[in-house]
Amino acid sequence: MSDSVAEREASAGPGEVLREWRARRRRSQLELAISAGVSARHLSFVETGRSRASRELLLTLSESLEVPLRERNALLLAGGYAPVYTASDLDDEQLQAIRAALDHLLTGHEPYPALVIDRWGDMQLSNRAVAPLLAGVDPELLAPPVNIFRLSLHPAGLAPRIRNLGAWAAHLIERLDRLTRTTGDARLAGLLSEMRGYGPPTVGMNSRPEHDVLLPLQLEHPSGALNLHSTVTHFGAPHDVNLAELAVESFFPADEATRRILGELAAGTTA
Repeated sequence: MSDSVAEREASAGPGEVLREWRARRRRSQLELAISAGVSARHLSFVETGRSRASRELLLTLSESLEVPLRERNALLLAGGYAPVYTASDLDDEQLQAIRAALDHLLTGHEPYPALVIDRWGDMQLSNRAVAPLLAGVDPELLAPPVNIFRLSLHPAGLAPRIRNLGAWAAHLIERLDRLTRTTGDARLAGLLSEMRGYGPPTVGMNSRPEHDVLLPLQLEHPSGALNLHSTVTHFGAPHDVNLAELAVESFFPADEATRRILGELAAGTTA
């Protein structure tokens, strides 16, 4: 379990935890009661500790409040119930098929970079096209687990080579801010504070519709300027905590020159 709201929930009562999540989602007791199919009076009693919520009710309320799986387990623990969602490592036997699919996906994306990250932006997997882009980065930032937020915005990382640093920093900080608000995770909040502390000037992405899906990254490289588009993909409706938090970030060439350079880097024919 992370250093997050999940840890605080383990020592709090389920009513207190529910009240916190309801406030975070800006839902009234009546709205939540209706969506969960219970009376507002019963929900009030649960929140104040006058009634003990059943395991099924806690799961129903969690679903209605869109509580992340990690925090749903913590809510169940707070209510005196065992967690229902597993938290498997990618190397565990039960996820071997998922691991194989991810490896196949990353390899199939070559010669373009692609990586798998967890909730906190720590790199879990990457393809061979990622390493050539990291030339010149401080080796300390490349020590596992490599954090993509820190790698991007740290002054000893990629930041000096990102030509659209303001827009890219704005994207990463907004992404971290959204994750922090969604999960209440203290580790994410600390990472967000750290990223803001690096002080890159942030400017919003321009309003072109494609930037809602394909985010531009302009990176200087010894082999030439790389103009990339980034897209982030999540698993659909997983029931494993760690799997639910994984994301695949894939980069695509935005022009023919970048396509050529990435191909040459993959073939080892560039400087």
